[in-house]
Amino acid sequence: MTLPPHPLPQLPALPPAARIGDALADVDTPALLLELDAFERNLAKMQAAADAAGMALRPHAKAHKCPSISLAQIERGAVGICCQKVSEALPFVAAGVRDIHVSNEIVAPAKAALLARLALQARFSVCVDDQQQVELLAAATAEAGSRLDLFIEINIGQDRCGVSDVAAVQRLLERIAPRAQLRFAGLQAYQGSIQHLRGHAERRLAAARAAERTAEVVAALARAGVPCPVVTGGGSGSVEFDLASGVYTEVQPGSYVFMDGDYGRNEYAGTLRFEHALFLATTVISSGGGERTIIDAGLKSLAVDSGLPEVWGAPLDYVAASDEHGTLRPREATAARAPLGTQILLVPGHCDPTLNLHDELIAYRGGIVEAIWPIAARGLSR
Repeated sequence: MTLPPHPLPQLPALPPAARIGDALADVDTPALLLELDAFERNLAKMQAAADAAGMALRPHAKAHKCPSISLAQIERGAVGICCQKVSEALPFVAAGVRDIHVSNEIVAPAKAALLARLALQARFSVCVDDQQQVELLAAATAEAGSRLDLFIEINIGQDRCGVSDVAAVQRLLERIAPRAQLRFAGLQAYQGSIQHLRGHAERRLAAARAAERTAEVVAALARAGVPCPVVTGGGSGSVEFDLASGVYTEVQPGSYVFMDGDYGRNEYAGTLRFEHALFLATTVISSGGGERTIIDAGLKSLAVDSGLPEVWGAPLDYVAASDEHGTLRPREATAARAPLGTQILLVPGHCDPTLNLHDELIAYRGGIVEAIWPIAARGLSR
């Protein structure tokens, strides 16, 4: 005998972590926060520096995956954005961004087909460092009836993607030239390892060497009668040197909007230093037997590949991360423990993968929630 199914009770809906107008102290945790005053000062400072150098600013959206941030950058003068993957570009196109550089190579036909279709709705460029990539993109754009700008990536010391010499650049140019739907737009020259060298002088020297390598390729192409319309690259840790290099025409910083913990540990000189604007709100959920403070944010709420987060505005250190918990210890043995229910803000060590763990960014000003922005490209890594 089969018993009739019991009707399930109506399940309650998950309440939002925050609503516009809420006090910051009332935000449910863990929650990713953006302090708008610092964020807007960071945007203005970077745009002013690029404008003063006569250089285009094309911020990298992989740092935040949030169309609202890209639109704020473009409103202030950015020429467009970078994305690292084709799928990542989808929500930005949907939000109205119309100039996107995919600062990476692709070899899968499905990705090339998607990129070619997207290029019917916005201006797109993409990197190449192999003839097979050029052939793939040529076929996809011919099928879609679209056009693409191609940047030849050169290896200037990262030893990741990019061709190693001028002869390889010229071979790729020969493949691009016969395809009317493909256009050589310039060179991408990026060295990510420079960004996280701690010493200011050390970063300046490494950036100078990278710029010299780039300049050598540009000069060799000029001698061969090949103009290089754009040289794009650089990042938040090297941007002050890239702007002054005389080689780059466009820079791609991304993390400057947030200034995560890793970038915050760099040594800076002069005025081009940015402010911490990204925080993870957490709550003390246990006193840890009176010996430690336990909060509700661990590996599922923040990335620790660039080090553990920093506790903001309190004499505590984040000393261990487990899946759902973080362990804090006071810097002095006699310091008072934070009571249960206390909200504690953390500065994530690495913004990019931390953003990819969250659905939304809660933007606040003066302790009040002002906006809630979807992290719409979260998980789009194809």
